[in-house]
Amino acid sequence: MRIRGHIGDWPVDLTIELEPAEWAQLGRQIEVPTAAEVVPAATAPRQDDGQWSAAREVLRQAGHMNGPELLDRLEGLTGSTAAGKRLLVRLRHSSEVKVESGVDAPVYHWVG
Repeated sequence: MRIRGHIGDWPVDLTIELEPAEWAQLGRQIEVPTAAEVVPAATAPRQDDGQWSAAREVLRQAGHMNGPELLDRLEGLTGSTAAGKRLLVRLRHSSEVKVESGVDAPVYHWVG
């Protein structure tokens, strides 16, 4: 196996050679969960359900908001730009929200 790339500014060119028995030993160390141990994503509770409910409530109460203003509110709600953006994308794809193109930014409308 050959791995090439960069770590920061440093070039990396790494070759790993294993005998068939070593590959087999490596494969035995990987535990694959059985079907009974796997929880389907649809039934697994989402950690951010409280934030999702709060984001929906922000837009519901406002009725409509432009994208940057809504993102600003969501960032304040979550304490993180990345989490705010995830909620904004989730709102964009929600059946409860209609997104229209505004002059400068999209406008999010609560349709319930």
